[in-house]
Amino acid sequence: MSWPEQPVIYEINTAVWLNELSHQAGREVTLGDVPASAWHAVTPAGVDAVWLMGVWERSVLGLAIANAHPGLRESFRAALPDLRAEDVAGSPYCVRRYAVAEELGGEEGLAKARAELVTRGVRLILDYVPNHVAPDHPWVLEHPEFFVRGDADDYTDDPRRWLVVGGNVLARGKDPYFPPWPDVLQLDAFSPAFRAAATLTLSSVAARCDGIRCDMAMLATNEVFARTWGRTAPEQDFWPEVIGGLRADHPETVLIAEAYWDMEWPLQQQGFNFCYDKRLYDRLLGNDGVRDHLRADPGYQSRLLRFLENQDEPRIASRLSPAAARAAAVAIATLPGATLWHEGQFEGRRVRPPVFLARRPDEPLDHDLAAWYRRLLAIVSDHQVRLGEWRLLDAEGWPDNQSCRRLLAWTWTAAGGARHVVVVNYSDRPAQGLLPVELHRYTDLLDGMVYEHEDDLSPLFVALEPWGCHLFAAV
Repeated sequence: MSWPEQPVIYEINTAVWLNELSHQAGREVTLGDVPASAWHAVTPAGVDAVWLMGVWERSVLGLAIANAHPGLRESFRAALPDLRAEDVAGSPYCVRRYAVAEELGGEEGLAKARAELVTRGVRLILDYVPNHVAPDHPWVLEHPEFFVRGDADDYTDDPRRWLVVGGNVLARGKDPYFPPWPDVLQLDAFSPAFRAAATLTLSSVAARCDGIRCDMAMLATNEVFARTWGRTAPEQDFWPEVIGGLRADHPETVLIAEAYWDMEWPLQQQGFNFCYDKRLYDRLLGNDGVRDHLRADPGYQSRLLRFLENQDEPRIASRLSPAAARAAAVAIATLPGATLWHEGQFEGRRVRPPVFLARRPDEPLDHDLAAWYRRLLAIVSDHQVRLGEWRLLDAEGWPDNQSCRRLLAWTWTAAGGARHVVVVNYSDRPAQGLLPVELHRYTDLLDGMVYEHEDDLSPLFVALEPWGCHLFAAV
């Protein structure tokens, strides 16, 4: 099943989702026997892929470390005040083995889940963590050469940064800006032996899905790894070597990089199909610099993944007003690149449980908002809004009215001449402006209103209330 150029992805916290389905069914539900109605709910019209976040076997040792960590325990109770011992499952990014957890249905359950998605024309995405593994991963004892190693003095000087396992002093996983993570061990991205093993691991993941989201992908690049660990980089970068090996057997697997620190372009060049657009997320939340961000080359933007929330970011309903969140969603849904939606976002959930938890709090669900989101996705898909050439527009105003600066606008023009115009007043004040497009008769797909422009050679006048949006289709 081939991928669309600009896929729409729906992320699911697998453990939480199955826990809730089990509660609703009054029996244990695993990936192998998810009801059809539940698959239908997470594959609305317009969704091309489902990301089952957190299917791999989690670490028992990592779970014990998490339970003993005061800061983590505090975050668990903040999200889930009635926390129970069984609610803490351990981090899905503290991977003991790249085998599907038996409590989630095992390998057979995942295969059945993938088959269910195939019948709906939907692809499957899974995780891969290149930077670290659990302290009880088999590699720790079998292949210590895969890890960043120290000596007894290192451990004595800073036991928070090092761990002694099987007689070896191994570094805890980290990035260059924060203290080490207590529950994982650092893989050595410069080790030829580890790179070969990483290629095999990535290929084994690819054999079970259609796309792979690579956690903190920039940490394994030569640039970042050398800076983090004070090491001299080899000539070949990590990702071109590993991805090159993957492509020999899995040329169609879509690779998504979780990327920060302006590493999107390098990671695209190193083989990733899409990279997180964290800058756009930050700018939408801060309402600053969005238009300038969208001036980047369209080819580069077409390989970004746009989102308003995911398992690591706060729920958008807790950060923006309902009207602002809808305006941001219209923008995200109609920009070039891949699009990521998070399970629970449509229903207006406000609590983001830490990934260590297998349960989340009960919250009132906004069914009207969910219907609005599903209609938005269906409109964009059914009308092929993101087809053809994308172009950012600059609205013009008048000497005494510069509210046009609050408007975000762009067009999509297909090869056959079909055109869509998106206008978003991304502000809490009314805005008016003239857009450099010529339309004669057009429909706003968001509200069904039909308009006629007497002079189709003059600029298009728009006036929008705070957070208002148009999605015009030329008739």
